[in-house]
Amino acid sequence: MSTKECIFCKIIRGESEGYIVFEDDISLAFLDIRPLNPGHCLLVPKEHYETLMDIPEELIGPLFKNAKLISRAIELGLAVQGIFVGINNRVSQSVPHLHIHIVPRNKNDGLKGFFWPRYSYKDRETILEIQDKIKKAIERLLV
Repeated sequence: MSTKECIFCKIIRGESEGYIVFEDDISLAFLDIRPLNPGHCLLVPKEHYETLMDIPEELIGPLFKNAKLISRAIELGLAVQGIFVGINNRVSQSVPHLHIHIVPRNKNDGLKGFFWPRYSYKDRETILEIQDKIKKAIERLLV
């Protein structure tokens, strides 16, 4: 897939809507539009790399530092009990652009194993509210 066709590259370039919660020089994080739980974010490198094996070594540390920041922000901003962090490489990778799933978790949230149901947000207002909570938590953590 070319970067011109990649939906994540389009979000990074501002050509497609993305509910962005974080951005720095190397990465962008936005809400998954079909979340496992409200606040489920995708963290992507701004450069197009298809899998974890394709990303340059020097970007791994900074990218996972951002995954840690966003995980903390989701716990703080959404008052959840924990976080699931995961990466699919090719199999079950719906978009062939490396992305880290950062999923808010609570005990008894219905997610078991790796066969988790997906759903859509109730409405745009709900997604904007969750986006705002995570962004504000990131701002507090970066101070």
